[in-house]
Amino acid sequence: MTTMTVGHHEAPGTTRAWNIALWFAQVLLAVAFGMAGLMKTTLPMAELMEKLPWTADVGQLTRFIGACELLGALGMILPALTRIQPRLTALAGAGFTLLMILAAVFHLIRGEPQALLVNGTLGALAAFVAWGRHVRAPIEPRT
Repeated sequence: MTTMTVGHHEAPGTTRAWNIALWFAQVLLAVAFGMAGLMKTTLPMAELMEKLPWTADVGQLTRFIGACELLGALGMILPALTRIQPRLTALAGAGFTLLMILAAVFHLIRGEPQALLVNGTLGALAAFVAWGRHVRAPIEPRT
């Protein structure tokens, strides 16, 4: 039995609770990474260096990271919502998981263990979305 909800079709045997939890995580990740990405791509570097001291060490790589965050934020929502290539949402989750692992290593090397809570929380949510949208509750593509 396939049920229909706004914006997507649930896979057979998928509970509504899984989809609600996954959509909640997707929106949370899209907002968090979208805001971070917007900041990293639009603020002047001098202002970024004041707000995020680590940006002084990576320079313009900060802009690339921000662009990746913006694209990933879109990937959390648009493919699932439109059902056009919805597997991209799981890939966005996997990409954010990798990004947070790399960020955690970077912050550990810099002696900033306080950043691990944010990296770990966002990474775990991203891994949940990657697994959930690939295995537990994939969204059917538009036919």
